[in-house]
Amino acid sequence: MKSLQTYIILLVLLAFGYSNAQQTPAPKQSETIAITGAKAHIGNGQVIDNSLIIFKDGILTNVLDATVARIDLSGMTVINASGKHIYPGFIIPNTTLGLVEIDAVRATDDDAELGSWNPHIRSLIAYNSESKVVESMRPNGVLLGQITPRGGHISGSSSVVQFDAWNWEDAVVKEDDGIHMNWPNSFSRGRWWLGEDPAMKANKNYEKQIKEIVDFFNETKAYARASNPIINLPYKATQGLFDGSKTLYIHVNDEKGIIDAVNFSKENQVERMVIVGGYHAYRVANLLKQNNIPVLLKRVHSRPSQTDDDYDLPFKTAKLLVDKGVLVALEGSGQMERMNARNLPFYAGTTVAYGLTKAQALELITLNTAKILGIDTNYGSLEEGKSATLFISEGDALDMRTNIISHAFIDGRQLSLETHQTKLWKRYSEKFKNQD
Repeated sequence: MKSLQTYIILLVLLAFGYSNAQQTPAPKQSETIAITGAKAHIGNGQVIDNSLIIFKDGILTNVLDATVARIDLSGMTVINASGKHIYPGFIIPNTTLGLVEIDAVRATDDDAELGSWNPHIRSLIAYNSESKVVESMRPNGVLLGQITPRGGHISGSSSVVQFDAWNWEDAVVKEDDGIHMNWPNSFSRGRWWLGEDPAMKANKNYEKQIKEIVDFFNETKAYARASNPIINLPYKATQGLFDGSKTLYIHVNDEKGIIDAVNFSKENQVERMVIVGGYHAYRVANLLKQNNIPVLLKRVHSRPSQTDDDYDLPFKTAKLLVDKGVLVALEGSGQMERMNARNLPFYAGTTVAYGLTKAQALELITLNTAKILGIDTNYGSLEEGKSATLFISEGDALDMRTNIISHAFIDGRQLSLETHQTKLWKRYSEKFKNQD
């Protein structure tokens, strides 16, 4: 009897799952599409007020000023976007989208692995392309993301995906693009719940923790020099850091930690390094610029972490770094990071209120991000020869009041903008509209 009850419950859950499944991924582009009349925000600082954008087989073939260019559009599917705006698809780096669905349900949580040294753990194969949370990114123009693991000294390897796919194999844009390391904090707060002083104080174990990282990297280099080494998956996974095929993403926020992380990377001849978080990166902006080290800046919509910081420091840090010539992009980690990832364009919009131009703010979530992730050959801007990954908005996409998307495309495939949230909105709109 018990087994029969279990069987019935499973059938009900399966039926519910299928009835609420993600929108079917869009089919491959079959017809040439032309978008006319929109104000095109290219993503590289340029703007075309009256644009003509044509793409075929998922590739942008023409990005033109329609006031001076004339092209025969017969035989094409034409979208009249007069009075609207067109943007390259936004990119969210350092996110656990698709790795966790419901935080309170352990079976849906796959963003961290046991152990501390996990460079060989691949977030990509755990990515759930049918996540309802991932689906909800598209109506705000967030079309690509860097799926990143959490935890440990070395969390694992991230990969870049697009947000309209049947499975992770279909979703992948760049496989195992980099390894993520959590740098020790040089300062820490006392554990108030144990009666300790909650004030900031020096981390007594900082040097010991740094030595553990140094020792691990020395071992990886010794492994590489061995003629016939026994396969060690963690050591093998790190080899791409030394030949430039992988990027080392170091998650660190404090000034001393950033300086030590930069020096560590130089001493270990890491070819490509990125600071993730970078709360105090503006204090060492010259060092970052000199060493050509980009920053994936922590969430703009946050409070200052120290009592003597300016109240608006998180809002203006992007401006401080851009003015120093540092390559900056915005990431969205932090509390409720997956749910807040859809707000990425509005984080960029906030930086405009604190000094950046709209073109600079747009670069923080398009071309700059693509450069840092190593996908700028195909994504990040509306340029001929690149992927037709873009969307049309009725207004300014960096303003939540006017970010109303009518069309979105990934690699030329027109996406459904329907989600479980839009379905609920329509359902209850009808309910209350029909009431007296």
